[in-house]
Amino acid sequence: MDKVNRVVITGMGIWSCLGYSLDEVRDSLFEGKSGIIFDPVRKEMGFRSALTGYVKQPQLKGELPRSVRVFMPEQAQYAYCATRDALADAGITEEYIANHEVGLLYGNDSSALPVVQAVDTMRAKKDTTLCGSGAIFQSMNSTVTMNLDCIFKLKGINLTISGACASGSHAIGLGALLIQNGLQEMVVCGGAQEVNPFAVGSFDGISAFSTREDDPTKASRPFDRDRDGLVPSGGAATVILESYESAVRRGAKIYGEVLGYGFSGNGDHISSPNVDGPKRSLEMAIRRAGISIDEIGYINAHATSTHVGDTNEAKAIYAVIGDRKIEVTSTKSQTGHEMWMAGASEVIYSMLMMKGGFIAPNINFCNPDEDSAKLLIPSQRVMKNFDVFLSNSFGFGGTNSTLIVKNL
Repeated sequence: MDKVNRVVITGMGIWSCLGYSLDEVRDSLFEGKSGIIFDPVRKEMGFRSALTGYVKQPQLKGELPRSVRVFMPEQAQYAYCATRDALADAGITEEYIANHEVGLLYGNDSSALPVVQAVDTMRAKKDTTLCGSGAIFQSMNSTVTMNLDCIFKLKGINLTISGACASGSHAIGLGALLIQNGLQEMVVCGGAQEVNPFAVGSFDGISAFSTREDDPTKASRPFDRDRDGLVPSGGAATVILESYESAVRRGAKIYGEVLGYGFSGNGDHISSPNVDGPKRSLEMAIRRAGISIDEIGYINAHATSTHVGDTNEAKAIYAVIGDRKIEVTSTKSQTGHEMWMAGASEVIYSMLMMKGGFIAPNINFCNPDEDSAKLLIPSQRVMKNFDVFLSNSFGFGGTNSTLIVKNL
């Protein structure tokens, strides 16, 4: 291959516990607002922790026909809203899509609620026909991409990325690789996560969640010594990636350039992360970006508020950046853990901060532990102009993804 195409971000859309537009989300980040609530339904269901990010259900009646909505589980609805807004933000029309091969890579790693509903129906009614025509399409892991592809009439690559909590990040990284290698000119990328209790009941069962129910907004405490577990959340986030040449030809607004994508596998325990895997992901992203570490102005950490995860990520980051004073925060302090969505949403959060000249606070960071004390983790908003950010996403099974994005 003689030429490597530059990859830029020209559109963003989000459906998040921090807001349902870029402006709402930016303001929430700026104010350090938490999207975490106490959900009494979970307590009635026997959950140890009733904490969750609050994400409202889209009202799509009148916007999409019932014949389309019947195939869409909760997370596909979130993804539709995020993608609709991202395409509009990028200035991509139906006519453009009809005349160009636009690809789709979206992170999703579960569709629990439709499976539960179908099984309940079969057991109660002893009649599979009562499950409904949409059940199979709602319950498949690829439900998000199959729905988005058909709704928006996308004719390029159509693939679900299933990489646990790194799914959304891997989708962006792989989309960038396709464009760099000339296999696609534009790819719709993102991540989606269902928010219903059935999606996370097993997490609650292994005591993965914070039980700080007396003050929900204080429960998610990445890097803090007194953290006691993560808080589940979700929604959807979409970014439009395209080649720099395509963006210039269209006269498109350009947010930034994807400089580097690093990835690795831990080759270790299925749920307990190590240091070496994340470290190699960071190093690969920096190497592929072709920049010095000193050019990185901000690091959006994966840090979910678990003891082992935050500790080992802090060690990995320190092993790479040393004593350099680069602000490190986890926006999960405000959002909770958005799981399959997180890698995509955190690129949008970081981009909004970079464009706004600020770094959102790592809220609830009161007492550092031995490892987080080595990093520069601001608990208050920092007003800072920076031109490069790095975003980490790690997942069960030891899958790691790191993205580096430059301001343009």
